[in-house]
Amino acid sequence: MPERPFSPVISLLTVASVWDGHLGAQLRDLGLTTRKYALLAHIEATPGISFSELSRRSQITVQSAHTAVQTLVADGLVEDATKHAGSASDLRVTVRGSDVLQAAQQRLAALDAGLADAAPALARALEGLHEEPPRADGGSAVS
Repeated sequence: MPERPFSPVISLLTVASVWDGHLGAQLRDLGLTTRKYALLAHIEATPGISFSELSRRSQITVQSAHTAVQTLVADGLVEDATKHAGSASDLRVTVRGSDVLQAAQQRLAALDAGLADAAPALARALEGLHEEPPRADGGSAVS
């Protein structure tokens, strides 16, 4: 069987999957998944954020954002401060949500340090890529 050429894309996806598993394990007892953690962090960073903005930032559908936020509300981590039905949502992190998010951020910081120690060149190469990921055609993601 011929040897396949190295694929940086497959390598990145593999590494991402491994570290996503590590993060998921760290968040599990807090009642969070990686996606819920990200949504909670976005809501805390932008109190009053709308579902459409939350879905855009999270790169998920509005329907998926609604479903995930409903779970965060049921868990007492987020509240929708909307005064009446039909109004735009006004999402905010609760005190409990803020405590859970702080614990999650501490665990993430420990994982970040572990990755930086294990693969410093990779950690440096990844810095800033989430803000403007490269496009497949080599152009800038932001026009």
